[in-house]
Amino acid sequence: MKKVLWPGLVAGVAMLITGMIVTMAVSAIFPGLAVQYENTSLFRAWEDPLMSLFFAAPILLGLILSHIWSHAKNLFKHKKPCKRGAHFGFCYWVVTIPGMIITYSSFPISLGLVASWSASILIQGVVAGIILSKMNK
Repeated sequence: MKKVLWPGLVAGVAMLITGMIVTMAVSAIFPGLAVQYENTSLFRAWEDPLMSLFFAAPILLGLILSHIWSHAKNLFKHKKPCKRGAHFGFCYWVVTIPGMIITYSSFPISLGLVASWSASILIQGVVAGIILSKMNK
């Protein structure tokens, strides 16, 4: 349990922080994407109490990925933990691609916004994977 809970919490917090940094960087580089978040017919306002789930989701995901890592870590054969974790994070990202396609096809949002989310998920997944591989060998 310790090898799942603690690494999962650390990975979740790291995913939250990484996601916020990536979002700020993308918004600075592509200000047009940041404007799309202000569309209240698509996105909730930050003042909405349900937006607190935005901060809980990466923590929950970190715990889920930690559980999966504890069962799947032997499938990743790289000798270096960073490579094993990055490969795990990449595999997680690949699983999210169909959801990104569905999101783009279902909601009136730009391809750039979906691409930025997908890039953020990739970076967060790799960061989480590296953390999990180092904390739970």
